[in-house]
Amino acid sequence: MELKKLVKVSEYEWEIPKTGNMRVPGKIFATKELIEEMDEKVYEQLSNVAELPGIVKAAIAMPDAHWGYGFPIGGVAAFDPDAGGVISVGGVGYDISCGVRTLLSPLTKKDVEPYLEELVRELFETVPSGVGSEGEIKLSPSQLDEVLIGGAKWAVEKGYGEPEDLEYIEERGCMPGADPSYVSMEAKKRQHRQVGTLGSGNHYLEVQYVAEVYDREVANAFGLFEGQVVVSIHCGSRALGHQIATDYLPILAKAAKKYGIPIKEKELVCAPINSEEGQSYFKAMCCGINCALANRQVITHLVREVFKSFFPGVHLSLLYDVSHNTCKVEYHEVDGRRMKLYVHRKGATRAWGPGRKGLPEKYRKVGQPVIIGGSMGTASYILVGTKEGEEKAFGSCCHGAGRTMSRNQAIKSFRADEIVERLRKKGIIVMGKSKKGLAEEAPEAYKDVSEVIEATCKAGLTKKVAKLLPLGCIKG
Repeated sequence: MELKKLVKVSEYEWEIPKTGNMRVPGKIFATKELIEEMDEKVYEQLSNVAELPGIVKAAIAMPDAHWGYGFPIGGVAAFDPDAGGVISVGGVGYDISCGVRTLLSPLTKKDVEPYLEELVRELFETVPSGVGSEGEIKLSPSQLDEVLIGGAKWAVEKGYGEPEDLEYIEERGCMPGADPSYVSMEAKKRQHRQVGTLGSGNHYLEVQYVAEVYDREVANAFGLFEGQVVVSIHCGSRALGHQIATDYLPILAKAAKKYGIPIKEKELVCAPINSEEGQSYFKAMCCGINCALANRQVITHLVREVFKSFFPGVHLSLLYDVSHNTCKVEYHEVDGRRMKLYVHRKGATRAWGPGRKGLPEKYRKVGQPVIIGGSMGTASYILVGTKEGEEKAFGSCCHGAGRTMSRNQAIKSFRADEIVERLRKKGIIVMGKSKKGLAEEAPEAYKDVSEVIEATCKAGLTKKVAKLLPLGCIKG
């Protein structure tokens, strides 16, 4: 992206001035170097989002931003329903409620290393992964409706986890407003055996250890210590979320025409939040969120069972589960006024600061745990939300490293066998269902996650708490 198009606010904050039909400016939180790596499409898409009715404050992009469908990935936009604000499929994405949860163990790296290869293999064989992967849970449409209403709560009630897990999941594991009657039968058919499966693409299950602690007070509140082994799960709503997005694109395209909303890009189609079409999509999207929360909860149960078989008596507790492809009703202060907003986060993580009532009591004084995954074989980070981040970006931050290379480019540039061998020499065991999938996810196809995290924290959106390094990684 050309810097000359932007106004520099600070070393870590840049503005796209309001021009033409833009209702608000664009904001990019990044360093000069990260912006120069971004494609021009990010500028174009952010400007388009800034033209949508009812948008509040700014159309925002995170340091890991790159081209997406309609909205840039790494995009945040909040809309006022009382000012004709809209809801957009492109502002949520196809993998509804894709997110990360991290489980804490009392084990250290030294405890796990002697069993690492066997442990990773057992996890790989126990947790279904790959394109179209199916699990042991087979659900009828009416049973699946229970999942779409109940989310992780449904999974816990069925024995997949513990009631205390729900305290450490966004929305306490169950997104209100979900109505399965707004989800197509095709979406339900595609999902009937996918609850408890990892999927493919950039999804992963990773055994990690805490390599460095930056903030001991917050780390203590989160239950983190140096050398500790943790497990992170990154996946979403699988086929159901994708089908919901596919189903509602044409519905919202018609709605945009009906309500006279000019659209500059096909996937930017939207409907007024308070319209019948807007509410229909919102109710279906809430079902997608619950599906993802149930999915990660079942995988958590499977991971715990594997760990128990290697380390009897060891319990994995839940640090937090946070999504990065959602639209949620939240209250934020804008220009001194408390407002009810529909906050779209696409490839952006919620990062609430201290004091928020929606946070677990244990974390309320310090702020929300923010889990940021790196690319395969690189670092991941635990951050904490800030009040400044709430003011600047509606309590949002980056979600990962962000791609610099398309999947096709990566396949042409890297060989799966070489990636696996190279990581093994670093002490990282990688197992995947597909050689193509491993090549697509080569670490070199992504930005440097540490640079992205540095920019996110220096911009004031979050603070660093701990750095995680991988020991074993399972890919679809």
